[in-house]
Amino acid sequence: MVTADWKNHDARLLHQAGKLLAEGDVLLVDRAFGDYVNLATLPQRGVDVVARMHGARKVDFRQAKQRLGPQDALFEWRKGYQQSDILTDQEWRALPEQITVRVIRFAAQIRGCTVRLTLVTTLLDPSLYPAKELIALYRRRWQLELTLRHLKTTMGMEQLRCQSPARARKELLACLVAYNLIRCLMAEAVAQTGAELERLSFKGTVDAVRTFTAEIRAARSRKKREQLWAELIRTIVSDKVPPRPGRTEPRAVKRRPKAYPLLNRPRHQFKEIPHRSRYRKAKSTQKPAKS
Repeated sequence: MVTADWKNHDARLLHQAGKLLAEGDVLLVDRAFGDYVNLATLPQRGVDVVARMHGARKVDFRQAKQRLGPQDALFEWRKGYQQSDILTDQEWRALPEQITVRVIRFAAQIRGCTVRLTLVTTLLDPSLYPAKELIALYRRRWQLELTLRHLKTTMGMEQLRCQSPARARKELLACLVAYNLIRCLMAEAVAQTGAELERLSFKGTVDAVRTFTAEIRAARSRKKREQLWAELIRTIVSDKVPPRPGRTEPRAVKRRPKAYPLLNRPRHQFKEIPHRSRYRKAKSTQKPAKS
């Protein structure tokens, strides 16, 4: 992982983490990363990209270089005139003047509405990489959003409690270590039982680990610990979620917040804010009565 302050875009972090990608990897990303820089630099290291088309780029299939199928074609992209601030002068000059990319357009159901999505990829061979498989691959990208939900909500990382940047990084690393522990347990359960990984409940695994940790620590013999470990694996596998492809789960708050204004300044400077009929208006705002 790489970290930075909130002023840095994810594209800059991806450029820093590019060294972690190995030859033969396929990078599956959203539309923020389907730009010329990634599609030109990553294939030079043997890394392919599957991304959603950036909203600022328009696609006209009548101008395609080669048709591969319905709503599937090859296009030539030319290097822009304005240098990317992510790259150095030497890296920008090393970029090729033009690249060939593959564009696929398909329809998807999102929240009951039909939406046309456009993918761009460096996997150009339609026989080795059919359009249906690439579309199915991009649909799996939703699992990344669920992973972020597990990190923030399930693992309790929505608000870091530490005040200094150094301690906040340590807290972040500790949460990621715990997250990797849960994922390793789920992978081991799949390896031992042959269960489907995407059907295992992450929240159920967290609850099972919290339940069995004290008992495993208090076990007096190795045989007892092995029995508890096997029982933990069976508990993880038994807690399955139903198959829900294409589901929509809008975010909602169960409990309503209190009707109080935000404390956005020091207490000695804070004044009550009149807002509709919810807060008491200050006396200074009342007009004097006419005599």
